[in-house]
Amino acid sequence: MAKVGVITFSDGRPHVHRELLSMNLAFQERLVRRLRESGHEVVTAPEPPWNNETAVQAGKLLQREDVDCTIFNYAIWSWPHFTVLAAQFAPRPYLCLSNINPGYPGLVGMLASSGALANVGIPYIRVSGDVEDEKVFRKIETFIRAASCVKSLRGETFGCFGGRPMGMYTATVGADVWAKVFGIDVEHIDQWEIVRRAETIPREKIEQAFKWCEENVGKILYDGKQLTPEILKRQIASYYAVKSLCEELHLDFCGIKGQPELTNNFCTMDVAEAFLNDPYDFDGPKEPIVCATEADMDAAITMEILKKLARTPVLFADVRHWHEDYGVLDLCNSGQHATYFAGGSFDYRDNLPKVVFYPEGFYFPAGGAAVHHLAHPGKVTLARLGRKNGTYWMAILRGEFVQFDEKTNEEIMRRTQIEWPHAFCRLETSIERFIEKFPCNHIHAVYGDYVNELIMVCEILGIPWEIL
Repeated sequence: MAKVGVITFSDGRPHVHRELLSMNLAFQERLVRRLRESGHEVVTAPEPPWNNETAVQAGKLLQREDVDCTIFNYAIWSWPHFTVLAAQFAPRPYLCLSNINPGYPGLVGMLASSGALANVGIPYIRVSGDVEDEKVFRKIETFIRAASCVKSLRGETFGCFGGRPMGMYTATVGADVWAKVFGIDVEHIDQWEIVRRAETIPREKIEQAFKWCEENVGKILYDGKQLTPEILKRQIASYYAVKSLCEELHLDFCGIKGQPELTNNFCTMDVAEAFLNDPYDFDGPKEPIVCATEADMDAAITMEILKKLARTPVLFADVRHWHEDYGVLDLCNSGQHATYFAGGSFDYRDNLPKVVFYPEGFYFPAGGAAVHHLAHPGKVTLARLGRKNGTYWMAILRGEFVQFDEKTNEEIMRRTQIEWPHAFCRLETSIERFIEKFPCNHIHAVYGDYVNELIMVCEILGIPWEIL
């Protein structure tokens, strides 16, 4: 949950401030109570600002408390310059909230105060209504979740293992751009570090993880060439190598180029990428670490945002093929999907029996296990950050992961790439509109509806968005 700052503004005339103080504080208490009932920590100003000094003090208090966002609260007429002064210190982003109090011009105060913020170039979000109204409070919650997401991005570090993959402009962006737009730093690491570090992982640790895979993965289809026990152990060592590098270099999320250097000469990163994104690994429960294959940076930042909003692993896939006869988009990529999606569960015992380790195909001569499964059915939110002429925008859409009978599922997957993981997605848009609008080849998804939160994240970041 978030740490929320609340400043309830007052009238600048001392006698009006005193006369309406108890009413003003009662509206503040209603808001604070609802926020705390939702699990948020709330910090309030010691008194509603009614002059320049108290406005500055209120803003500085929230600054010292390092709140995730600030709600400017209005129940009566409030002098607009108090809001501007508080905004010089109170942490962004800002929600300007007008309560329902028709006998007193709180809406007027909110509109005048937010208009003042606009005049000086300070962005904000507006909401008006009764905080006891669930529809209104959902809007407030949506703002808080989005604000907390944006706040937590700032100061994070992305680890880029390798460089631009196979000429993809949509996968690579300058570190200065991310610092400006998201407040994120980018650490570039040579892929050789994965190879080198993998050789240092204790053998007993690798053997224990290998045994765990053999006991829990549904099937491991060794073929004596592309997939052998030794190659799988190399993939496990690669996972531990990347995980340890993330810990050592304080990387919050990462991406691995993979092709062609590792996939031609070492092993595929499918096992590493799947279990980094999972809520567990060979050693037990853990926090998912977003890892984008092909070092796709705009994939990784989209996934990091979705992870923070949904608090679950995030799907990474290619937009592989539209199956006209079944009306589904086949989302399929080389082993990248977290095994979480096989059962939609945080318990590996629900997911791994549905997973098959296939031998890699001809694309990857170094070999390895492809982490195959079919995504669990459920409503999903899909998204992707893209760039038009160097400027970010986000494509957002709703869909549903579906499955058919076992024979049909396999027949559909064999049309494309049986050894890779799949998600059959029914879109809440036409395939023509999707193909026309979607920004690139990679797409990302979480179970649930987070469309409003994504819109709010974009509004806070100043990024255009479009629902497809």
